[in-house]
Amino acid sequence: MRIATWNVNSITARLPRLLAWLESSRTDVLCLQEAKIAEDQFPFDQLRDLGYEAAVHATGRWNGVAVLSRVGLQDVVKGLPGDPGYEGVQEPRAISATCGPVRVWSVYVPNGREVEHPHYAYKLQWFEALRAAVAGDAGGSRPFAVLGDYNVAPTDDDVYDPAAFEGATHVTPAERAALTSLREAGLADVVPRPLKYDHPFTYWDYRQLCFPKNRGMRIDLVYANQPFAKAVTDAYVDREERKGKGASDHAPVVVDLDV
Repeated sequence: MRIATWNVNSITARLPRLLAWLESSRTDVLCLQEAKIAEDQFPFDQLRDLGYEAAVHATGRWNGVAVLSRVGLQDVVKGLPGDPGYEGVQEPRAISATCGPVRVWSVYVPNGREVEHPHYAYKLQWFEALRAAVAGDAGGSRPFAVLGDYNVAPTDDDVYDPAAFEGATHVTPAERAALTSLREAGLADVVPRPLKYDHPFTYWDYRQLCFPKNRGMRIDLVYANQPFAKAVTDAYVDREERKGKGASDHAPVVVDLDV
């Protein structure tokens, strides 16, 4: 079974690439983030033509998440229970579903913007709600994983230059402590292998030739419970999909399971 996560940075902008990638990669379950599309405009028909069902939680603004599956799609839950909301609004940042023998969450963790910004406090509160929401499945016997854009680099090795991020979000002790707390709920970091270079970065800014210079970050993560992690046979960053015109600024992270 092949499961992947990908921040596509707009379904509308990336649809031809998404469809082509699904065909070529033979992915069974894909967790999507940053859909930037309303649910009633989601390309259900095009995906169905490829054999995929889709569960979508999106409003057409900057967020939006989805789970695509060709192995079944059941028990869909839209939204994060206990979501603290931002400025009175609960944003579409989480969706969960059972796909065959596996249960997955697709999450798009708040960016945080700046350390002193209210969005940063919201990010930390959101992590607390996520930990509470997944604790039951994390400790269960069914293969389970939380996949998505976490907007946190777990360690200094997960950014191209720690000094370049000093004082910025994505690398602060509080954000990394939130990841530690999540893992302590019963989840392990499934670290993918890079297809090129030494570090499995998953995101490269569009600016300043970051991708050609490999100035990246590993912020797209797969946090899995023990049954899921034990079933992993391979995991890699599909760096090739970050290349070329019209690419997302994130690359897919692909995990193969023997389940």
